[in-house]
Amino acid sequence: MFPPSSAGHPPTGDRWLRPRPSRKIRPRWPPGGRAALGGLWSRRDVFGRFGWSIFGAFSLVSLLAALRSAFPRVLFQPPSTFKAGSPSDYTIGEVSEKFKKDQRVWIIRTEEGLYALFAKCTHLGCTPRWLTAENKFKCPCHGSGFYKTGINFEGPAPRPLERLRITKAEDGQLLIDKGVKYLYEKGDWNKPGAFLKV
Repeated sequence: MFPPSSAGHPPTGDRWLRPRPSRKIRPRWPPGGRAALGGLWSRRDVFGRFGWSIFGAFSLVSLLAALRSAFPRVLFQPPSTFKAGSPSDYTIGEVSEKFKKDQRVWIIRTEEGLYALFAKCTHLGCTPRWLTAENKFKCPCHGSGFYKTGINFEGPAPRPLERLRITKAEDGQLLIDKGVKYLYEKGDWNKPGAFLKV
């Protein structure tokens, strides 16, 4: 505000009309230009480089995802069939554990022929053991017991063991197909392939 005068109006002397001195604006860069700062970055440089870094990382991830989609995930499983030798390799009354470890299969020969049992307990999927002295399969997990035929008789197993398809290949060897299973409770054990007569 102007200082009061005797007339009640602002003074009009030269002292009040003189322009105020202009404010000096500091230059953005020091004398010598931007080079005088050496390796220092400005705020704009920092944000610019940060933005380009984010964009580059996103582009790289997108490229890697596109390349990965060109190679789908495929689970390679071994074939479900395997040859188990000649029928004469098995003794009558014997439970062969030759393929228990690699194929999880028992092969049993009777006087009439052969059949293959899947070595997987029907309770929770453990691998039972063949107890020769007791003439039975015994599951070590929960105590389920199965006769040599695969029929369950003790423990929590709800049903017998599963039989697998057993046939003769063209060269005379036994051919076991784990992809084909025969269930006792469905009457499958009487179907061709559940038992091989020799």
